[in-house]
Amino acid sequence: MKKGYILLRLLRSLISLFIIIVIVFVMVYALIPRENVFSEDETFRKLGGKPDQRTEYKYSTWEKLGYIDYVTISDYCVELYGQADERVEKALSPDSPESAQFCEKYRNEGYTIETFTGSGRYYAYKDVPLAKRLISWFSNIIKIDHPWAVQDSNNPDLPRYIKFGTTPTGGLALIGSGTVYKYPIYTDTNFPYIHQNIIKLNFGESYPTFQGQDVMDVIFQSQGEEVKREVKFETGYQMNSAIIFGTLKYKYKTDRLDSNKFVDNYADYQTKKSQPSMIGTSFIMGVIALVLAYLIGLPMGVAMARNKEKLVDKLGMVYIIFIIAVPSLAYIYLFRFLGTTLFGLPSVFTVYGSSDIRSWILPAVSLALPSISSLMLWMRRYVVDQMNSDYVKFAKAKGLSKREIFNNHIFKNAVIPIAHGIPAALAVCITGAIITESVYSVGGMGKMIPESISKYNNSMIVALVFMFSGISVLSVLLGDIILTKVDPRISLSEKAGRS
Repeated sequence: MKKGYILLRLLRSLISLFIIIVIVFVMVYALIPRENVFSEDETFRKLGGKPDQRTEYKYSTWEKLGYIDYVTISDYCVELYGQADERVEKALSPDSPESAQFCEKYRNEGYTIETFTGSGRYYAYKDVPLAKRLISWFSNIIKIDHPWAVQDSNNPDLPRYIKFGTTPTGGLALIGSGTVYKYPIYTDTNFPYIHQNIIKLNFGESYPTFQGQDVMDVIFQSQGEEVKREVKFETGYQMNSAIIFGTLKYKYKTDRLDSNKFVDNYADYQTKKSQPSMIGTSFIMGVIALVLAYLIGLPMGVAMARNKEKLVDKLGMVYIIFIIAVPSLAYIYLFRFLGTTLFGLPSVFTVYGSSDIRSWILPAVSLALPSISSLMLWMRRYVVDQMNSDYVKFAKAKGLSKREIFNNHIFKNAVIPIAHGIPAALAVCITGAIITESVYSVGGMGKMIPESISKYNNSMIVALVFMFSGISVLSVLLGDIILTKVDPRISLSEKAGRS
């Protein structure tokens, strides 16, 4: 396996990912009317009787989402005279010289000029070209924290440095000032023990669902009720709090409560909650399902092959046909009924929550059912093919026992294609299971794509497609690499790929 081939495959994967994102971006932002983003926004609905506020909210939201450039006469006059200047109020009048200048300036720059229904004041907007928005999205997708990342006009003397130190809980850390995060790198007792805030993926803000939250925070932040404990802050103030000190972030406007707890502007933070994040929940459930599928599916497939046309084989085929023929929603509900009736297991995940193992049993097993049937079918087929190979007849002629032939030759060759699919199966664990999570009310990733599409959460749609596509594309490459490790006869080369 040559490094050049791996680099070429990575490059192809990145190109594939780029093409996918471009297609999705165009579909989301060009084919779907931008008015639809307000379909689930309660704030927009409440402003129905306030036309000026409704218009301001609509256009400022579109600007925040990247659809338009938007400016009002108020912005223009404040820029001319300053916020507290008494001339501003007079300049806002539709008949003022400043309003005439505003209209002329922005009309010449290609903006559309309109007036607020109530006040008659002017505002201007211009559509941002799709290509420009796409370039901006890719250019800002990676954010690197550094001591000059924060620019706060109200704090001109903000020190700028990165130095070694500890967090308030005693963990080793790099402490930053002028950085977005106070602790660019820190340690604690939570897996993976060493955490970083230096490099972050930036997909923008979620809207209208989870409004105002960063998309990555929505996906990776823990859920449920806050888990509080006695905390001593840097000021010496003590209280019950769920604060995660490693997530301290620069806050431009602090209040009295912040000054009681913090010695600087790093007063914005995330809190520890009782439930795993969406992606964490899906991953845990997916891994349990994957382990169950391989522990059950592979031995059953082998047993079916070694007892071909016998009772074990026939019963296994009945199960496989049942799973293939019956809609997944039907057998999941059937399995849930049996689990709750016969074993008293909870019918939905939220009854006991993630801290109780009983909550995971039915969803994980239900998710494993189709994987078990698939592994049984393919393992049976591969083992049968190997049992009929010429090398098996040759091994028998040499006097090898059936056990030696099976363990040393048949099983090793049959399991090679199965190993190739392991990374892809892990990728499915991360992306979640739409039907299973819906039936059992699991707060995982399975609901995110359909919910984001139905509620026109465009930032979330593009982010999820980027993440899932990236994971899927890379899992194919990882599967090929695993294949070369399992079977030395298979090699990856720049010229032939597999040989």
